Amino acid sequence: MAKYIMFQGTSSHVGKSILTAAFCRTFARKGCKVVPFKAQNMALNSFVTPDGGEMGRAQVAQAEAAMLVPETDMNPVLLKPVGNSRSQVIIRGVPVGTMSASEYHLSYSVKAFEAVKEALQRLDEEYELIVLEGAGSPAEVNLKDTDIVNMRVAKYLNAPVFLVADIDRGGSLAALVGTLELLEPEERDLVKGLIINKFRGDPHLFEPAVTFLEEKTGKPVIGVMPYIDDLGIDEEDSVSLAEKPLRPEEADIKIGVLLTPRISNFTDFDALASERDVSLYYVKDAAALAEADVLILPGSKNTTEDLLYLRRSGLEEAVKSVQRRGIPIVGICGGYQMLGRSLADPHRVESDRELVQGMGLLPMETVFTGTKLTAQVCCACNGLDVFGQKITVTRMLGYEIHMGQTTFTDDVMLVFELTERKGRPCNEIVGAASVNAMIFGTYVHGLFDNDEFRNAFLNALRRHKGLAPLTNRGNYRQKKDECYDRLADLTEASLDMDAVYAVLGEQSS
Repeated sequence: MAKYIMFQGTSSHVGKSILTAAFCRTFARKGCKVVPFKAQNMALNSFVTPDGGEMGRAQVAQAEAAMLVPETDMNPVLLKPVGNSRSQVIIRGVPVGTMSASEYHLSYSVKAFEAVKEALQRLDEEYELIVLEGAGSPAEVNLKDTDIVNMRVAKYLNAPVFLVADIDRGGSLAALVGTLELLEPEERDLVKGLIINKFRGDPHLFEPAVTFLEEKTGKPVIGVMPYIDDLGIDEEDSVSLAEKPLRPEEADIKIGVLLTPRISNFTDFDALASERDVSLYYVKDAAALAEADVLILPGSKNTTEDLLYLRRSGLEEAVKSVQRRGIPIVGICGGYQMLGRSLADPHRVESDRELVQGMGLLPMETVFTGTKLTAQVCCACNGLDVFGQKITVTRMLGYEIHMGQTTFTDDVMLVFELTERKGRPCNEIVGAASVNAMIFGTYVHGLFDNDEFRNAFLNALRRHKGLAPLTNRGNYRQKKDECYDRLADLTEASLDMDAVYAVLGEQSS
């Protein structure tokens, strides 16, 4: 039987996911069989497991920190917003329908909790420690009756809780005191300590506040975590996009990513952002495209609505202006579909529009089907031409998450081809480039995580700009692993780990 420790927050985006990852790496490198768990995640950033299940990216990062292969038991319920207060509901990696907020909370969430309990039972049998993450705040009184991710989980497991507040956004003391006041007595009893996160400056100056909190709440403050620049770890959802740059910084290569209302899987570009010669930024207005060396159209949970947003806002015309200037344009998944001539939705999968014209930058048509394809894949890049420099990579890993089937209506360069899907041989085109090779796209997520492709692409851009290629960029996955170790080191140095071990020691084995 496993032991438990849980992180809940005073609100969303206070650092619960990062602390969960930190504890996973801390205990994993001590030889403990540790696993992350989040009962219910609401996010547009998702990942596909080896068996084809879909789960939240935050739990994937936490699994990496724990040195594990991600599995859907780590995140048995995933909600993917599709707009108009509706979300696609995914249970153990498989979509079960699209529901309004009221439909889900009033009639389905308690049923979904059965999947939560089943996943916990399986993990409990296999692991020594389960590091649990809550969502939002446990004190949302309007949601508590149907909550399946915060105190319902803590009470079900009798799990000790550490309550986390983000001091960088202000009001952290009031948030901690207020959250505890709104909890029921048995819920407050489960809270074993408080954590102040994202502190800038000298933590000794915060000591009077620590004393106040401990006296006011009767709960120990087990530590003050510093604000960490360049964390280098996948972020959970679009809340973190508010902190992304909207204009390029000075760099050899400037890459703009269109920021659409339903952007998904923006972690596709973290590997690019990690490069020292790259400034990656997010584009909300046409003026921000003036300095871009590359423009990327990202994935989308609702390709049709995001395309219409680009059309209404004038950004579609700005994209075409970029194309006329000879700037490379890259589309990933939904962004790739937008580059085509049309998007057909005969079954009204995405919207009530049966047909929408695409941007017309690639000669292809996409039809949405009612079946979502989710799979880990291996693909090849066959001679992609970037400013006259051929890129050929025989083995690249990634994953597919899409509901569209794309056919070509004129000549294209068939540059991305699957060689494996779910570990089985496959021969299927999953991406193409325009005849002049200035526009290309693919259904494969994680394209730029592949070192050989990313390095070749960036060095082609450097040569085009008259810059010498870089030969020592390093291994992206190794960089991420070093980030998990750095995070664990900071956590052990900043928190009272003896207090944590004491809490764990109080649980029966």
